[in-house]
Amino acid sequence: MRPRVVYVHGNGNKVRSELLKSQWDTALFGRDMAGASRMAYWAPVRYPAPLPDFRPDPLDGRAELIEELPAAPDRAGAEPPEEFVARTLGEARLEAGEIGLEGRAGADESALVDWLRDMTYLADTLAQAGEREEPGAELPLEALPMPRSGRTAVFRLLVKHAFKDVHAYFFGGAGPAMREVVKETLAGVDGGPLVVIGHSLGTIIAYEVLMEQGREVELLVTVGSPLAISEVQDHLARPPAVPGGVAAWHNASDLRDLVALDHTLRPEYAPQERVTDLLVTNDSSNHHGISEYLSQHDVRAPVQRIFDGTG
Repeated sequence: MRPRVVYVHGNGNKVRSELLKSQWDTALFGRDMAGASRMAYWAPVRYPAPLPDFRPDPLDGRAELIEELPAAPDRAGAEPPEEFVARTLGEARLEAGEIGLEGRAGADESALVDWLRDMTYLADTLAQAGEREEPGAELPLEALPMPRSGRTAVFRLLVKHAFKDVHAYFFGGAGPAMREVVKETLAGVDGGPLVVIGHSLGTIIAYEVLMEQGREVELLVTVGSPLAISEVQDHLARPPAVPGGVAAWHNASDLRDLVALDHTLRPEYAPQERVTDLLVTNDSSNHHGISEYLSQHDVRAPVQRIFDGTG
């Protein structure tokens, strides 16, 4: 039987499922894959209606959205990172309560707050470094090509929205419903080699489902994943390991992707010989965009070999 691929999308609201699947297909294969691919579309768990067709995704690094962002104030008048962290956490709690997803809170949140703090400080550090950069010089971690205030606004938007869904998954009671979407999608795939591809928070959801099910998977691909971050690992249902049914796991990230933050899964997920960590260049405006990840040769080639029968 022919191979199948199941996608698990990441943080934030998305366009309708069929369009999102086609966009991922096009980025990965260059064409719509029809019934050979499926999208585990969990966005309705968190959002009442999809984004309008072709609207820029604020978490996908689209230049159109970034151009519309208001400039952040100069550093002298900017909100201190610690206050931003506290405010964002408070908004995440409030949002979870408004949609009936109250869950565990309190001391258990402290580890995940450390992740949010790290992301925020790194964003501000990159922005400041870009301000000091001399014309023609290159930073080890390239900052966004815009004024520092604009870069800070973009990164903080990424952090704020990414964190809300992660918070809802681990602490807001939304995790079981998100995982159920992935389980139902996998249940509809019979026979043939299976490839599972997750992005951002979708990598956590896919990983935990595969750990629970032991489903045979020819290739697991994670891109822009926070699974290497110790504060995230602390909240996984099971200790970090390669899911039993996964024959090979490829994890790709850009060094400038704040959601990934830590870029090596291999040291923590045994057996290590099944895990390959890949550093790629994601030139979306926030270095987290899914289309730019899926279009990378190191991400596409192993998947295409399976579909060509040569993997």
